[in-house]
Amino acid sequence: MDAKCRFCGAVLTETFVDLGMSPPSNRYLNADQLRSMEPFFPLHAWICGECKLVQLEQFERPEQIFDEYVYLSSYSESWLKHAEAYVEMMVARFGFGSHSHILEIASNDGYLLQFFKMRNIPVLGVEPAANVAKVAFENHGIRSRVEFFGLNTARRMAAEGIRPDLLVGNNVLAHVPDINDFVAGMRVVLKPGGVLTMEFPHLLRLIQQNQFDTIYHEHFSYLSFHTAERIFARHELTVFDVEEITTHGGSLRIFACHAEDKRLVAKRVKVMRTLERESGMEDVGLYRSFQEQARETKRAFLDFLIEAKRAKKTIVGYGAPAKGNTLLNYCGVRSDFVDYVVDRNPLKQGRFLPGTHIRIQAPEMIDRTRPDYVLILPWNIREEVISQMGHIRSWGGRFVVAIPRVQVLP
Repeated sequence: MDAKCRFCGAVLTETFVDLGMSPPSNRYLNADQLRSMEPFFPLHAWICGECKLVQLEQFERPEQIFDEYVYLSSYSESWLKHAEAYVEMMVARFGFGSHSHILEIASNDGYLLQFFKMRNIPVLGVEPAANVAKVAFENHGIRSRVEFFGLNTARRMAAEGIRPDLLVGNNVLAHVPDINDFVAGMRVVLKPGGVLTMEFPHLLRLIQQNQFDTIYHEHFSYLSFHTAERIFARHELTVFDVEEITTHGGSLRIFACHAEDKRLVAKRVKVMRTLERESGMEDVGLYRSFQEQARETKRAFLDFLIEAKRAKKTIVGYGAPAKGNTLLNYCGVRSDFVDYVVDRNPLKQGRFLPGTHIRIQAPEMIDRTRPDYVLILPWNIREEVISQMGHIRSWGGRFVVAIPRVQVLP
């Protein structure tokens, strides 16, 4: 049976990029799981010829993905600074205060809501991973509803009188398999006159910066502004402003409201529409060249690894992000090339990467083994990593990234 677009229902016939078979990128393994069968699914992204939504087919239920979820937002210092700056900006722009109510969808470990709470602004999170919601409460006193957000959840909340002045969602829009149900729910729960903001990686930057590793099974959709605006308009939500932000290799933050609120639409909306149109985002031809970009990066990455290992160099990875698992599995890189990876998140330490079975250690392991190269897998925070680990240069260690191109950093 032909796959259909999760937004507009058109039959999907155009490939954006096919990265072969890969395991779910956030399914980190315990030692006792290494001898069991591990599921691999096609990592094949399609482009809808009608609405230009890039998307993956759904192979797992969200309940499976978020069972004992191990991603905690607070372990990135740059992400915390980003969250704090957002709160300051929103309070200054819209006057949120103790009289307001803030609701965040996919609130994770309270990384963002803590900064509203510090200002005595009432907050509530919606977080499907119970273990992560528990961390938010224990560390920051943030209450969370442990459930998936969608139309039914929104109706229940609205019936309980939960109608936020600000509805926030950072890097969640791509994670929902039923994007129409999700956006419809936002309309139902948002207070009349309220504002919602959504942040998501910008498909244009993904293409321009060769960020194929950000494609993995937990990310169902990859959005341009053009497509996001269409999705929100279908559900009677008007995008009245947009910002380009640097997070995750280049993202968009859109501002939306009920269509009947008739807010003044900022000039940046027209500018973004023009930028995407002139960049070819509304033409399928732009998307067809991406496959070869990924293949060439794979060749260059393997060339580097092979040459380094033949020269008897040691290579380890810094960070165990989902994007790193896409890169390593697509390129067929295992512990024959990368000895181990480190991660600051204690929930990941002692586990193994999906597919490649590379062990995850605490960062201190780098100081004990003094590798020649440290491969930065979360390239989007490479400056943060270099700042934290710059001392590797004292023994001649060097940093390496593979995206947007293979580069040994000075």
